[in-house]
Amino acid sequence: MTVASPYADRLAAIAVGRDEIEISGTRTAYWVYGDPAAPITLVAVHGYRGDHHGLEPVVGYLDGIRVISPDLPGFGETPPLPGVEHTLDAYAQWLRVFVDAVAPGAVVLGHSFGSIVVAAAVAAGLQTPRVILVNPIGAPALEGPRGVLTRLAVLYYRLGAKLPKRIGEALLRNRMIVRVMSVSMAKTRDPLLRRFIHDQHDTYFSLFHDRDVLYEGFVTSVSNDVRRFAPAIAQPTLLIAAEKDDITPIEAERRLRGMFPDAELVEIPAVGHLIHYETPQAAAEAVRLFLAPSGDGTR
Repeated sequence: MTVASPYADRLAAIAVGRDEIEISGTRTAYWVYGDPAAPITLVAVHGYRGDHHGLEPVVGYLDGIRVISPDLPGFGETPPLPGVEHTLDAYAQWLRVFVDAVAPGAVVLGHSFGSIVVAAAVAAGLQTPRVILVNPIGAPALEGPRGVLTRLAVLYYRLGAKLPKRIGEALLRNRMIVRVMSVSMAKTRDPLLRRFIHDQHDTYFSLFHDRDVLYEGFVTSVSNDVRRFAPAIAQPTLLIAAEKDDITPIEAERRLRGMFPDAELVEIPAVGHLIHYETPQAAAEAVRLFLAPSGDGTR
């Protein structure tokens, strides 16, 4: 990272430690933020192509909450799952085992692709008192406002998987293409914040382990969405959605809310699919309110 984070001071004030644990045959790396004695522990699952760093701006505003953030298998510092295809079932099983081993009973949060993994894991039996989905994938990606660009992305990842390995991986890590992705998602007009966002993507978007896991993860991300699992999630659920999200339009997020037995929707204006970078304070405030004890003792 070469651009100073606008959230660096807040993160510097939070204790953080790295650890790892063997989960589903892979050495899962994870980071623990905050006071171990905090009354609430939250497991945060990042989105596609990123790693735990992506959610750190939100963590910086979650005062009084202990956050555990793993790198998904095949991304960041966690190697791929050995001997299996990286399907949604595989990711969901990995998450269930991880939470049971590291933070049983924790609240779970997923961003973007992480929202699908979290929803699938909870629907399959992951024990958690509450669920939080940020920029949830609430409709098929191919049907979103930028369905044409999504189809181009399908061709891009397919080509990267089919070309000779050296050429294919060079294409998938191409900085110009990563920058196009970043520019297309950023909505802020703040030049310093835009520089930070682009630098984050330049730094972390190509830390996948190999093109196979990247392609399998992409197929999983565009072949599934949260709607499939919503009716089976009985826990109180918070959806934090963006009014300008190009992947899932806000109208689809409003319909998604009604598919859960017990869900509330917070809409953040003037932001797209990068809530975690552009409006982390608003997202964190929604999380804190959702998790705050209420007068009837239900939280």
